[in-house]
Amino acid sequence: MSLTKRKRSMEKEELLENGDTSSNTGQSNIKGDEINIAVLLFLYTLQGIPLGLAGAVPMLLQNRGITYTQQAEFSFVNWPFSVKLLWAPIVDAIFWPEFGRRKTWLVPVQYLIGIGMIIMSSSMTEWLGSDEQAPSMTILTVSFLLLNFLAATQDIAVDGWALTMLKRRNVGHASTCNTVGQTAGFFLGYVLFLALESPYFCNKYLRTIPEETGLVTLASFLLFWGWVFIITTTIVAILKHEANDQIEPKESQPKGMKDIVNAYKQLLTIVKLPAVRTLALVLFTAKLGFCASDAVSGLKLVEAGVPREDLALLAVPLVPVQIIMPVILAKHTTGPAPLSLWLRAFPLRLLVGPLAAGLVALTPSLLGDSGPSYSYLFVLMLLYVFHQTCLYCMFVAVMAFFAKVSDPAVGGTYMTLLNTVSNLGTNWPNTLALWAIDHLTYKTCNAPQLTDNTCATQLETDVCKANGGSCDTKIDGFYIEVVICVVAGFLWLQWGRKTINRLQRLPASAWQIGHNR
Repeated sequence: MSLTKRKRSMEKEELLENGDTSSNTGQSNIKGDEINIAVLLFLYTLQGIPLGLAGAVPMLLQNRGITYTQQAEFSFVNWPFSVKLLWAPIVDAIFWPEFGRRKTWLVPVQYLIGIGMIIMSSSMTEWLGSDEQAPSMTILTVSFLLLNFLAATQDIAVDGWALTMLKRRNVGHASTCNTVGQTAGFFLGYVLFLALESPYFCNKYLRTIPEETGLVTLASFLLFWGWVFIITTTIVAILKHEANDQIEPKESQPKGMKDIVNAYKQLLTIVKLPAVRTLALVLFTAKLGFCASDAVSGLKLVEAGVPREDLALLAVPLVPVQIIMPVILAKHTTGPAPLSLWLRAFPLRLLVGPLAAGLVALTPSLLGDSGPSYSYLFVLMLLYVFHQTCLYCMFVAVMAFFAKVSDPAVGGTYMTLLNTVSNLGTNWPNTLALWAIDHLTYKTCNAPQLTDNTCATQLETDVCKANGGSCDTKIDGFYIEVVICVVAGFLWLQWGRKTINRLQRLPASAWQIGHNR
């Protein structure tokens, strides 16, 4: 159930913080800011396109003969949004005042994204491979890693511009623009692309005469959006100015190297707090128990025969739930112990793994030759809703705890650091889970003369095929991994529950920089 996790890698704490302070200048009124809000929405939507495509590529590759180790290699493309804090101070400090503090980074970065997409489109069909040629995984990984690095840099610039583009009383709308825009972009790059790329979907819903291909390919989709990036970036560069933005005089000039160094020193000071170190250990290890279900189950369902576009479309009816859920859960996270909800949801989320494994095991017999029935999709939807409910309970609770403990003196930096650790705590177990599948799977070659061939390496697999055989899976590593993750998760909970309760009982001074010097 890994359909939505890539996404929204960091909350925009600085925006929320400014949104709170804007109440001093009057209630929100978007009159006069309509165009600015539209610009922000569009910029955040553009940002979501590479994220969505990076989520769609593993689905495209799953039945093209690649290994889960190669899927793990590709999963590194999701890391830039989780570690953008490492170069955010540089983006914030270095700029060309005459052109604009944020446009200095936004314009060239978006041009690079557009140019990169156009260049990638010319070779993408070859990189994805064919029946005779394996996909070029290293090239695909490097290409999308660079694309997401640029998108993460664009995110830093847009976040900063949002604070000054909008009037002070409307700055709270920036976080809404981010959420709605990035979700829309991810939807376009992931759900819409997989649907339009699928011959099955296009023939069933969009055509009267069936064809062997979808309406778009990854190459044509990249080419289209590459030109969209270039054209719209040119319009923004020419027509949208920062001169009239609400920029403080002291912030309108580039900062020196000393200021950049001070920003990193501030991060180091926060990390040195004992409470933060303990919380970081919790965040970095907590999701190990979920990685099999989060990272692998969706790919296993595709491998078992579920059309990838059907999995992608499951995200559509969940959008209203994802918007309403934080509002409903807010009353459970406003007290002195917001992580209590997190602890209650933890064992329930661990159960998603065995449930997903059971569904994967039954899928081949349930699908048959006719594809998924409505009853099967309904069961899949129920499991997905259960997973998302647990995920959002934990997400809302941990965000409330971050807001509660962050030192107000460095609120934005503090929360961003905690989010970075939390996101890394999602990425590394997922990458590990994908890598481990091949190493936990036991196969044998069915060629009579090669009874000792276990297809453990690519060489053995090639030898098996050369002798007219194929590799039969005797033990699927996914099921072993699910058991390991569930056991590890419940063992972790024995330590994690005590540690989290202790962290929630700490006084506010334990989280503040000034009290720990």
